[in-house]
Amino acid sequence: MNRPAQTAATPRRTLITGCSSGIGRRAAEILAKRGHRVVASVRAEADLADWPHAHIPVVLLDLDESDSIRDGHTAAMEAADGPIEVLFNNGAYGQPGAVEDLNRDTLRAQLETNLLGTLELTNLVIPGMREAEFGRIVQNSSVLGVSALAFRGAYVASKFALEGLSDTMRLELAGSGIDVSLIEPGPITSQFRANAQRAFEAHIDWQRSVHREAYARQLERLRKPGPAAPFTLPPEAVVRRVIHAIESRRPKPRYPVTVPTYLFGVLKRLLTTHAMDRVLMKASGGGKR
Repeated sequence: MNRPAQTAATPRRTLITGCSSGIGRRAAEILAKRGHRVVASVRAEADLADWPHAHIPVVLLDLDESDSIRDGHTAAMEAADGPIEVLFNNGAYGQPGAVEDLNRDTLRAQLETNLLGTLELTNLVIPGMREAEFGRIVQNSSVLGVSALAFRGAYVASKFALEGLSDTMRLELAGSGIDVSLIEPGPITSQFRANAQRAFEAHIDWQRSVHREAYARQLERLRKPGPAAPFTLPPEAVVRRVIHAIESRRPKPRYPVTVPTYLFGVLKRLLTTHAMDRVLMKASGGGKR
């Protein structure tokens, strides 16, 4: 199959989800400075009204609503003046809580945002990418898409599933000119922790749980100012990998970010499951934080 005679570094029509703060916003700012025709998206009207960059178009796109996904995609193509060539699926949140304290609605809500809405949007952009014989789908996964930690079961499930779907898509899209890459960050400075605290307090009846003492320590950690964990990096660390995934002629299938992701990836290959469980239990405070 003959591909267009353009380099991967050609400015691209780029849609980024989850741009109200953190990684998404910095990705929009940096990629726009590099000449890409960026369209940012946010899920709330308040974030739309507060968007600070007149030179970067922003659209409303709520990953929990199919109508909003379709309307957001249409609006993004209009703002970009053509089909989307690069999709950075960044929008997500983390739902803390022990698996035994998750009900069906809480787990479904996590999957709606982090997996099902992401898939729906991705499937909307693929036909245009196929026609152009070029596309870059960049999925913001997590270290928790590589290894599980206690009290993060809903988020782990969403990211493990995202990794599996992305690996499958990479095989199915081979030869189409569309590349699929996974970014796997560990702790990054963002609003993720504050959003996780709100999700926890809204959906976990922690005071009635057998894990209430561990939850109390979790809440203390979530409310503490400053980095949430050792090895925390700024959003730019993720954006550097996104740039490579977009602009390189041969993007990598996976981009680990931060020491924990590299470390857990290596240990998972070297250790037995029981030995790895001990490492992960220690990393999550014995399963109590």
